Amino acid sequence: MSTSELPAGPPADPVDGRTRIAVVFGGRSSEHGVSCLTAADVIAALDPARYDVVPVGIALDGRWVLESSDRDRFRITAGRLPEVDGSGAEIALRTSAAGELVVSQPGDVPRTLGQVDVVFPLLHGPWGEDGTLQGLLELAGVRYVGAGVLASAVGMDKEFMKITFAAAGLPQLPYAVVRPREWENDPAAVRETVAALGYPVFVKPARAGSSFGISRVESADQLDDAIALAREHDPKVVVEAGAVGARELECGVLEGVDGGSPEASVIGEIRLAADSPHLFYDFEAKYVDGTAVLEAPAQVPDDVSERLRSWAVTAFEAIGGEGLARVDFFMLGGGRLVVNEINTMPGFTPTSMYPRVWAASGLDYAALVDRLVTAALRRGTGLR
Repeated sequence: MSTSELPAGPPADPVDGRTRIAVVFGGRSSEHGVSCLTAADVIAALDPARYDVVPVGIALDGRWVLESSDRDRFRITAGRLPEVDGSGAEIALRTSAAGELVVSQPGDVPRTLGQVDVVFPLLHGPWGEDGTLQGLLELAGVRYVGAGVLASAVGMDKEFMKITFAAAGLPQLPYAVVRPREWENDPAAVRETVAALGYPVFVKPARAGSSFGISRVESADQLDDAIALAREHDPKVVVEAGAVGARELECGVLEGVDGGSPEASVIGEIRLAADSPHLFYDFEAKYVDGTAVLEAPAQVPDDVSERLRSWAVTAFEAIGGEGLARVDFFMLGGGRLVVNEINTMPGFTPTSMYPRVWAASGLDYAALVDRLVTAALRRGTGLR
């Protein structure tokens, strides 16, 4: 048998016949709390008559623990995001074709939870959405929802995402990459490169999401502080030409049924409410003060909608996507369209844009979750 034909571990066969699914969330990135919000809703959407859910949390210190499936445990409270506090029994994932999850409690004989059919990795950001967890699951021979190792890594790293999109012929705004050595050794050259883009610009961590560490920079005197903020999240930084006054449009992509062509949702739009205090769609607008307005379907001409849906599928296939992705676009003055980025594990609460555009396309939240799990069960692990 070639490595490309390696099967996943044998499906579990619980006495009650349900599919056993480990939902993994939390993680070490700055998007830990967002991941917890997502997991609470996904767990609630999994039909208990069909799925035996094992909630697995990864604490900020990296420990894997058996978590609560109580939805109220993972809510925003007094403006504070939820987190995996590490109080649950520690878990180890055996690197074996069986994909066993084992609870390890000091002084006790480890208790085996049993084989797992599939893992739903609901991690956002580095150390989870970037191919690291996907690689672990591939080693363990465990099926999982979503993009594979390479697609996850490319989708997370804005530099290589942009290179891939350019190779696929997708239009983008001008940008510059600021690598650690360049900024530390010759910041003047970096400032000159950024100035050539024209202000305003957006300064972003190269490998982060949920708008953490992003700044809108209006002039050269603000650049150093913006780069310093971005580098708190990632030593590599991307600076993009500002899409001033642009409409922010998004499209969901879903793996085709039975291995068919990927499908694109209707187009959604994100904008700030008239009374929003924010300059752009940042973390607080998304999750804290509710001043972002999400509309699906967006009010755009049919030809624009069809072009963006086509580009979304192109972006998905360009990175080798599997399962799901959300592709973001800008509509600039004069109707010019450009691709902004792809997200291989988008926010997945019922109020997030990805489930909203699919609901507007006729696929409700529970059906969407079920379809993703079904697609993952159909795929094996290994090269494919």
